[in-house]
Amino acid sequence: MFKHILLPIDGSDLSLRAVDTGIELAGRLDASVYAFHVVVPFLAVTYFAEVIQLPADAYTEEAVSRAERYLAQARERASAAGVHCDSGYEFDHHPYAAIVGAATKHQCDLIVMASHGWRGFDRLLLGSETHKVILHGSVPVLVCR
Repeated sequence: MFKHILLPIDGSDLSLRAVDTGIELAGRLDASVYAFHVVVPFLAVTYFAEVIQLPADAYTEEAVSRAERYLAQARERASAAGVHCDSGYEFDHHPYAAIVGAATKHQCDLIVMASHGWRGFDRLLLGSETHKVILHGSVPVLVCR
């Protein structure tokens, strides 16, 4: 059925639960997983520039370090479950587009990801990366809450 599962991870507890679900599913199906993190480039947060006074290089260095920590967590969890796990990160202003692209690039046949459960006005204003992945992707998406 599913042989290669994409696991987008953002470091939140919800995304780690989705990673665990994806790894468990992969173990039962004898599938592999690809853990993936999207780093939003510095330009996307320039409106914070006056508040945080953080140079672009320092932002990028910290964001990459954070991505590597998140991906290491996913690889450790997969290893403990006996599931093969590759991982990577990508810079993109639109996380949903990077996730859909990673699924295509790595020939994933399922995406397992968290829903942060935006409701009401927050959902209308902020949207949902998970919802956008469902709309723009071409593979099934298992949404974990």
